[in-house]
Amino acid sequence: MAIPDDLVQVGHVTGAYGIVGGIRVSPYSTEADALLNVKTWWIDKPTLRAVSVRSAKLHGGDVVATLVDLRDRNEAEALKGATVQVPRSAFPQLEEGEYYWSDLIGLDVVNLQGEALGKVTDMMHNGAQSILRIAPVADPAVEAKAPERLVPFVDHFVKTVSLDKKLITLDWGLDF
Repeated sequence: MAIPDDLVQVGHVTGAYGIVGGIRVSPYSTEADALLNVKTWWIDKPTLRAVSVRSAKLHGGDVVATLVDLRDRNEAEALKGATVQVPRSAFPQLEEGEYYWSDLIGLDVVNLQGEALGKVTDMMHNGAQSILRIAPVADPAVEAKAPERLVPFVDHFVKTVSLDKKLITLDWGLDF
């Protein structure tokens, strides 16, 4: 099977689950839609390869899954630390105004005044909402590097998201 060119990391294996070869996966999103709905994952241990998912369900914030070719707990433990990837084209469709984290990473960020705030480098979740991690715009006139911005991904601050323009507009000042 050819490796898809649109693979996205959606989690990593944290260990075995049960005694018959299940694995526990820590998802990179709170809903874990891609892990729960896509039936072919790509795992990078020992090398990148496709695996068929027999079953997957949420369990205590993680996803527990059984894979077709895993026969016992030892084989499952051997996958600990592996990344789990799925093709972006296989992600479930979202409602209007919803975004996958992987689509937001790399977007430029400006405020309502058009001032550049930086670029989204990562996302995280604090239990209440998703948080944009924004690397500042490099300013050669300033010796000290500006700190990373952490902005809640909520309507109060996020005014527009344009995947086509690769741009997020925030109600956020340069001095925040």
